Amino acid sequence: MNANGHFVSLQGVTKRFGDLEVLHDINLDVSEHNVVCLIGASGSGKSTLLRCINLLEQVDAGSIVVDGQPITGTKVDVNQLRQKIGIVFQAYNLFPHMTVLQNVTLAPRKALGISRDKAEAHARALLRQIGLEEKSDEFPDRLSGGQQQRVAIVRALATGPKLMLLDEITSALDPQLIGEVLELVRELAQSGMTMILATHEMSFAREVAHKVCFLDAGVIHEEGPPEQVLSAPQEERTREFLARVLEGGRL
Repeated sequence: MNANGHFVSLQGVTKRFGDLEVLHDINLDVSEHNVVCLIGASGSGKSTLLRCINLLEQVDAGSIVVDGQPITGTKVDVNQLRQKIGIVFQAYNLFPHMTVLQNVTLAPRKALGISRDKAEAHARALLRQIGLEEKSDEFPDRLSGGQQQRVAIVRALATGPKLMLLDEITSALDPQLIGEVLELVRELAQSGMTMILATHEMSFAREVAHKVCFLDAGVIHEEGPPEQVLSAPQEERTREFLARVLEGGRL
């Protein structure tokens, strides 16, 4: 926990790719056991923000503190940090040559040194919770997109993270498969998992988020409780974005 009482704290975070500034002076606090949803058009900086928190990208300015540990310094043990942060992407990124069970047990065995038997028992328990234990010995290409994404989430959970980062995890799914993935995320939220997720699912954000942040051109233009941001936005850019979302039938 940080000195300011927040589990995750970003102060003045800026990220550039060459001359393009994709994040500008981002300030964001996330309390433990809370869910923060990042909304905004594609290219607004949501994914980059998540990647910076997991140190997949190095920030150019500002600081990030996770669970009381500054992670933007020069002496950070990246592998140790990532043991407490799970991240799931839009693409499932499951290893195609490994079975579901092998995918889920890889990180606990290699990163944490857990024995095969113990890792497999834990993996089967996690898969049982999401109704996919019978798929343990299947390869990813034998699963539906929704099943693959649920396995990807379980794989991220297998190391026992304290923070989950979810990057548009339903964007690649057919509409009928979105519900089963969101149900798993809903269960994680109810269990008290601290989460930051980038999403286009506004009704889901309204349901599970403690705070919603609207990003545009790398800047957080508005943040607050879901009802305030999604139903009574104060900023014109937020209103314009939500009007487009409403036209698309996703609010």
